[in-house]
Order: sequence, then C-alpha cells, then structure tokens
Amino acid sequence: MEKATPFTSFVALGDSFTEGMSDQGPDGSYRGWADLVAARLAGRAPGFRYANLAVRGKLIGQIAAEQVPVAAAMNADLVSLVGGINDVLRPKCDVGLVCARLEEAAETLAPTTRQLVLFRSTDPTRRMRGSARLLPRVERLHALLDDLARRHDAVVVDLFGVRVFDDPRLWAEDRLHLNTEGHRRVAEATLRALGYPPSFDWTAPLPPAGSASWADQRRADLRWARVYLGPWIGRRLTGRSSGDGRAAKRADLEPWTSGPASV
Repeated sequence: MEKATPFTSFVALGDSFTEGMSDQGPDGSYRGWADLVAARLAGRAPGFRYANLAVRGKLIGQIAAEQVPVAAAMNADLVSLVGGINDVLRPKCDVGLVCARLEEAAETLAPTTRQLVLFRSTDPTRRMRGSARLLPRVERLHALLDDLARRHDAVVVDLFGVRVFDDPRLWAEDRLHLNTEGHRRVAEATLRALGYPPSFDWTAPLPPAGSASWADQRRADLRWARVYLGPWIGRRLTGRSSGDGRAAKRADLEPWTSGPASV
C-alpha cells in the first residue's frame, strides 16, 4: 500500500552513488536513482521540494561534517543517507571509526525528518576479483545499518543479496558505478521500500546475452586498468579525490522543476 501522506520534500546525502554517476543524460549531467525517486514523489505532492547534497568521492567523515548539518537544517520529510563504502574500499580503513561517523550522522538526521532511508550496498565479491577481503568490513557496516534502522525506525533498502546486480550490464565501464539501468532499479527498490506500488520487478534478471571471447575480455580488462584503475590508485596515493572542489548538484531544497522521470 502507498503511504497515506505523500512526502513533500526529499534530501539525499552521500557520494557518487547518490550523486548519480554514471547515469548520464544528453547534456552530460548525471541523473541517478535519487533524481528518479524525486520525480516520482513530485507527481504525488504539489510543490514538492528536493535537494541532492551528494558529491562523488566523499568519505563518511566528510559527509557527516559537510552534508549532515545542512540536511538537518532543511527538516525535509524524507532523508536518504549513504556513506562508508568509499572508506571500506581503501586499503587502510578504521572500520570502527567509519561506523561511529555513520552512527553520528544517523542520530543527527533522524529527529529532523519524518523518514530516514539507509542502504545496504550491493555485494562486490561476486562481481569484482580480489574484493572478498572487503566482505568483513561491509558486513560490519551493514550490521550497524540494521541496528540504526531499528533504533530510528528507518527504512533500509537492501541491495546486498540481489543477484541481478552481479550482471555487468547494470554497471558503467569503470565497473564501480551503476549505469542508467542500474540506477533505475535502485530507484524502484527505494520506492518499494517506502511503500509505493510496484512499477516493475527490479530484481528480475536481464535477458541472456552472448558471452565475449577470452581475447575481448582481456582487452576490456586492460583498457579498464589503464583508463580507470590507474587513475583511481593515483588519487589514493596522492590523497586526492574525484570530488575535490566539486559542489553539490542541488545544494538547496527547492521545488522540483525537471520533467517526469520514468522509473
């Protein structure tokens, strides 16, 4: 059943996942699942307002320091919080500190909103070679999210066990960010978790596709390592981030003005 009282405002916090990389529109800007959710909610609430404070590359400490106070002051009906995955991807990660920052962020936001939304991330271990070492960190983060949801009556969008996200056709060429179809499915998952009626089965597998040859796969791997992995490692070694100096794409809680988005 759809919620009786529509949400009249929505603020999204986080990193590249919430910014919308790599759901790229014709003008080169990013849309993403949060914009799709906003468009759907706006159709049910005249005067609906939306802000997206997410910036690619942000760590949970930065989200807590830079985005959370701004979002809390907005007192939006709906707030989504995603963070910590950029932290656990790094070789040196204090998981305890990551969890503490995430907990502080949720405790600050929960009293200021009607509904807090949290996310259990997709499982990287079946899709990315060498990522099994990350699983204990991810599991610890998810255990905290479940606890926060109980304490703050938050909604948790659970993407972790959904096998369709193992399909590379839901991911951009960089293998780190969802593509348009991936974001479309996350938007639907979010709306379903909030109690809205289904538009399609977001967990359904994609139609079978032909497999690439061994040589084509190796060429793709080499291109990925050269174009994406190398620069990513370079930023880690030099302490830089893809989000350095970048402002949020929707920094203010303003009326939704974009056209309707299909979810």
